Amino acid sequence: MADLSNWAFPPEMQPKPEEARFDLEAALDSMVLLRAEVPEDAFTAGILGTERIGNGVVVRDDGLVLTIGYLITEATTIWLNTNKGTAVPGHPLAYDQPTGFGLVQPLGRLGAPALARGTAASCRVGDEVVVAGHGGRKHALKARLIAKREFAGYWEYVLDEALFTAPAHPHWSGAALVGAEGRLLGIGSLMVQEELGGRTVQGNMIVPIDLLEPILEDMVKLGRAKRPSRPWLGLYATEVKGHVVVSGLAGGAPAERAGVQVGDIVIEVAGGRVGGLADLGAFDRSKVRCEGLCGDPARAKPRPRSTVRWSTHSMI
Repeated sequence: MADLSNWAFPPEMQPKPEEARFDLEAALDSMVLLRAEVPEDAFTAGILGTERIGNGVVVRDDGLVLTIGYLITEATTIWLNTNKGTAVPGHPLAYDQPTGFGLVQPLGRLGAPALARGTAASCRVGDEVVVAGHGGRKHALKARLIAKREFAGYWEYVLDEALFTAPAHPHWSGAALVGAEGRLLGIGSLMVQEELGGRTVQGNMIVPIDLLEPILEDMVKLGRAKRPSRPWLGLYATEVKGHVVVSGLAGGAPAERAGVQVGDIVIEVAGGRVGGLADLGAFDRSKVRCEGLCGDPARAKPRPRSTVRWSTHSMI
């Protein structure tokens, strides 16, 4: 795995202790470096890789680490490193696909302080924030919250209100969004391009910490949120000329088995018209049975309770 320690933000981009209204060093010491190894035959290995590296943040006094879930999905080996040099193995305790959060239980004493959790509602667009990775102040970035809005991903993922910050942190995966009061407001997920003041800037998409509170105890106790299982179509999509177009398929997933092909246009899901990626990710999944997925009768045998309709007219 690559060594991510030998770099630093320029001093003017780093947060300064004298400007913070909280103990900056203690907050940054809650960060850990997370390294995960995934088997080569794992389902996500071809997309996310077999060696993954990112950040996590200690959120409880027992050392529980919160991170972004794609770092630990299907991981068989996890190591956690603190700013003080402590290294302990970790166990992938839980992953919640609808939010993207993942939890890791250290299998030893980290000795890192827990970062208190806040709420994204306390932060307004334009507020100064800190996006922090493992490694102390040299890996912490002064940033601003530039947007709060819906986010839809190509992998059947949607957040009603995600947080967007700029400038971008180059090691965003699992990074902590820390507000003006020193509380955790979210977890870094992606690098994105945003329109700001008539120009395009690179920033980060952050998953709000508010989404963790209702499911945290279930994730710790059960390894998953106590909610109905979320059916999965297994398709990747993009928006082209006002249509949602299938750009990829997960091998053996319901969409592929039903005859969906790359280039197809998704028209309707669970009885609702699809006008954008957000519609695809946020349809009423309580009405969906994956085994009932069907499409064009010429390409897949119809079954009761058809859930997906698509056009065979290719856009690509």
